[in-house]
Parts: sequence; C-alpha cells; structure tokens
Amino acid sequence: MIVCETPRLRLRHLTPHDAAFILDLLNDQEFIRNIGDRGVRTLDDATRYIQRTVMNGYRKLGFGLYLLELKRDAVPIGVCGLLKREYLADVDVGFALSESFRGKGYAFEAAGAVMRHGQEMLGLRRIVAITSPANHASIKLLRRLGLRFERTLRAPDVDRETSLFTPRGTDFAVDGSIPGANDEEADTAESGDAETR
Repeated sequence: MIVCETPRLRLRHLTPHDAAFILDLLNDQEFIRNIGDRGVRTLDDATRYIQRTVMNGYRKLGFGLYLLELKRDAVPIGVCGLLKREYLADVDVGFALSESFRGKGYAFEAAGAVMRHGQEMLGLRRIVAITSPANHASIKLLRRLGLRFERTLRAPDVDRETSLFTPRGTDFAVDGSIPGANDEEADTAESGDAETR
C-alpha cells in the first residue's frame, strides 16, 4: 500500500517480499553504528523482523516504517516512517538509507513527506526525532525539518546517550521548497532509531 509520494520518491508498506533489502540495510555498518545491531542475519530473520516489528505496528497503530523507493523505477533505497516508542511521549520520525543513496537529499524529502502525512492524515500535532549525539549529518537534517535539540535521554537497551529533537513551533518546516532543500546533504543511516522497541 502506497502511503505518500514526493516528486522523486514513493513510500509504501513493507511486506515480507522486501526481506532481502531489509537484510542488507540492517547490516549496513552505518546503520549498526548509528542505530544499532538488530541481530538480523538471514532472510528468515529479515522476514520475521518485517512481520513482527513493522507490520505489527501497521496493525496496532496505523503507521510505522515504510519502504522508501525511487518513483521512476521502484528501486528500494531505504526506510522512513513514524514510530511510537514506549519511552517517548510523542511519535517520532526515523529513517535509514542505503549507502549509495545518501547525500542526495532523499532523507530530507522522505522525512518531510512522512511528517506532513502524520500531521495531515493521522492528526498528529507533534512529531519528534531522536538521534545519536555524534550523528552530525542527521542533526543538520533534523534542524532543516524544523526540529531543535531539547535534551539528552537514555533509551532502554541502548548503551549511549540519545538526543531528542522537538518542533520549534506549532508547524513543521517540511516544505520541499525550503532554501537548500536540494543541496547535497550527508544523509546517514539515522535520524532516529528506525525500529520500534
């Protein structure tokens, strides 16, 4: 099911047919460094991850992580979506891109679309993000989305501090026409932890 589109991208529900892509993405070194090791090592592991973590979120919450693909040829390039974590009061936006698709503005484009979808279609008034304090590229991207650093927190089962970013005002700055939106950016594997816990 297609959730939303941008001029270059399509975001759709993940299915077990996406297991090979998810296996590669979750074992990318940037993903492991910035988000964490999910212990997904086989196609069966990836299928279970999609079914138990991602698809379960669709059923329970009506949203979750979506497959991010190029609109022109349906090539999968990452994941992006909305997550509800027990330790956060608000829904947060998270994303992870494959290495060869970073630095092209895709993460900004996708995260902005997902945040608009959350606000306009799901009625979410406030969307936040989390990231590693060392993930400078994601911090820059979150600021471009209209989020600001609020505080550091300790997420369960994460052995490092996590930075919480929250909206500056009542509106998200997620319009793709923002000056600099098409500048090359260092999209990394994370704005936040791309998995529910």
